[in-house]
Amino acid sequence: MSLNGYGHVSGDQTVVNDGKRKKRIAIIGVSSLILVAMVVAVAVGVNHSHNGTEQSNGGANSGEISTSMKAIKAICQPTDYKEACVDSLSSAAGNTTDPKELIKVAFKVAMNKITDAVKQSDVLKELEKDPRASQALDNCNELMDYAVDDLKSSFEQLGEFDLSKLDEILGDLKIWLSAAVTYQETCLDGFENTTGNAGESMKKALKTSGELTRNGLAIVTEIASVLTSLQIPTFNRRLLSEESEIPANGEFPSWVSAGKRRLLAATPATIKPNVVVAKDGSGKYKTIREAIHDIPTKSNQTFVIYIKAGVYEEHVLINKTMTNVMMIGDGPTKTKITGNKNFVDGIPTFHTATVAVVGTGFIAKNIGFENTAGAVKHQAVALRVQSDMSIFYNCKMDAYQDTLYPHTHRQFYRDCTISGTIDFIFGNAAAVFQNCKMVVRKPLENQQCIVTAQGRKDKREPTGFVLQNCTITADPLYYPFRKINLAYLGRPWKEYSRTIIMQSQIDDLIQPEGWLPWMGDFGLNTCFYSEYRNRGPGAALGKRVKWRGIKNITPQHVLDFTAARFIRGDSWIKATGVPYTPGLSAVVFIIVTTYVDHRKDTLANCHSIEPISRDTLLASIAETGKQTELAVRVSTWKQKIEHSLEEQDLRPPFDIREYGGRVLDKLSLEADYGGAMSFAGAKRNMMLLEFSLQFRN
Repeated sequence: MSLNGYGHVSGDQTVVNDGKRKKRIAIIGVSSLILVAMVVAVAVGVNHSHNGTEQSNGGANSGEISTSMKAIKAICQPTDYKEACVDSLSSAAGNTTDPKELIKVAFKVAMNKITDAVKQSDVLKELEKDPRASQALDNCNELMDYAVDDLKSSFEQLGEFDLSKLDEILGDLKIWLSAAVTYQETCLDGFENTTGNAGESMKKALKTSGELTRNGLAIVTEIASVLTSLQIPTFNRRLLSEESEIPANGEFPSWVSAGKRRLLAATPATIKPNVVVAKDGSGKYKTIREAIHDIPTKSNQTFVIYIKAGVYEEHVLINKTMTNVMMIGDGPTKTKITGNKNFVDGIPTFHTATVAVVGTGFIAKNIGFENTAGAVKHQAVALRVQSDMSIFYNCKMDAYQDTLYPHTHRQFYRDCTISGTIDFIFGNAAAVFQNCKMVVRKPLENQQCIVTAQGRKDKREPTGFVLQNCTITADPLYYPFRKINLAYLGRPWKEYSRTIIMQSQIDDLIQPEGWLPWMGDFGLNTCFYSEYRNRGPGAALGKRVKWRGIKNITPQHVLDFTAARFIRGDSWIKATGVPYTPGLSAVVFIIVTTYVDHRKDTLANCHSIEPISRDTLLASIAETGKQTELAVRVSTWKQKIEHSLEEQDLRPPFDIREYGGRVLDKLSLEADYGGAMSFAGAKRNMMLLEFSLQFRN
């Protein structure tokens, strides 16, 4: 997005513009504060006009109470649970009319209610005999701790409240409040398939806290909506946008750590990690679980763990105190973390993850995450992610049901491969997947396959899954069964499930209907599912389901789901060096026009196209928005050879000198044993390397 007026400057003009910028920030900051007060004042005024006949007979104190109550009612106006909002604030807010203080009180009351629910779970556990219910109660304790953390973050953010970053603050608040809602919902999900009354009792215990948390989300969303509608200059603009750009001199902003800046260029030969893990004993530790004890608590500095090639059979938790951790491996098929915890063996889905990441700012590169429990064990998570502003680059996640669990917060996946059978990407994060491959595996005989199951519970949550320039394809073992075990793009796990698939390759495994109901008509009218300019035989829209929740979005609307806007990626992804597309690709159409109109003759030689050219071709076809014969032929060709290409990528690079040397040694040996032609005679009138290429081992 262009930020007119806030671009780079040079020379003496920098000082002048800095002064103007600071003045502009101060003016807009004060204006924003006034505006927030106006939101309450206008609502209070409306309330007053509706009750103009009321008289205050209780003196000054009565007037204060009346004014405070009007402020409370104004703050609670946009909420879905107004009675709970008014009652909780009335008993806890005193006589304050400050809107910021009232919102902070709302967060604090929600935290107290969650704490009460945790105490209730301890009581219930003493009475609970069902092992699954007992484990669900344990999960609730952990999840409520996460929920309180996010509410505390929201509370503290309001306390600091830098008005020059109002847009960023409100964005953070919505993400954190959404996570608090999700954690409470996940607690209740844990009681499915349990016996006894613990689940129903916990639902009652969390009723008020859930309502208050969603009320907080509604209040923050309303403020954001008002600011947007009034077109406040700071809103949807970051005044200090220079910090999110990489300067022309190649240096990074001071707030980007050295470890993260090294990510893209890092190789086993060049990285300088804080700790090395190696199964063969060549590192400081042989296991990852040993290494993570070295991670400092709540550090702002990146802590780099290099994990050498090997299969690490262990379960790893990057807990909430382990912030800004980076794990780098030797490749997603070389460095692999594997486990086999699963639901059938009595473990709640939430705790089946081979690797769970909670601490903020996590980055993984060149690592494989795997759960080997198999399809017969049902839910078995390979990777669960709660880390806010986390990045996974060139990673692999393999399992069957529930492979990848993007649970909460903002997440970015680039050049990753995710494989599975049922709901194998599920959760309620705001997650963007770019240039990733989703591979559908062969399920059990009576099962269908579903790629996504997004779990947005409240319509105001800023969450959802975005698949951009991805490939949805079939594993070779599944491909012959694609007409028997049918595959779908997704289904609505929660009422407001949201998934957008755009500019992606969808192979012929996906059914023409595209999407699958969860149960009956649940979520069909309230979900948000959209497909935008996809390609491939599975991308045709003509026979898609006609639910109210299926949306046709405009080119303008789709920009809201690009990484720069949906997860504010410019502010935290761009400077890491990870390949990143902030918006839609603007140059692809030119590429496809050139290729289709002027290079049709090369189609017959598709087998010689390098992988990078192949990807460019597929991306180009997406921008045309047409299901051409070329797209179908390329898709068929791709399915046939992609596994051969993957094997080729694993081979060492070709060295012409080494190869030529082997050929010449062989020729010399044959000549020594009386070969039919001497070496000198064979190479006459030919360059040495040209001659060597005429032979094979």
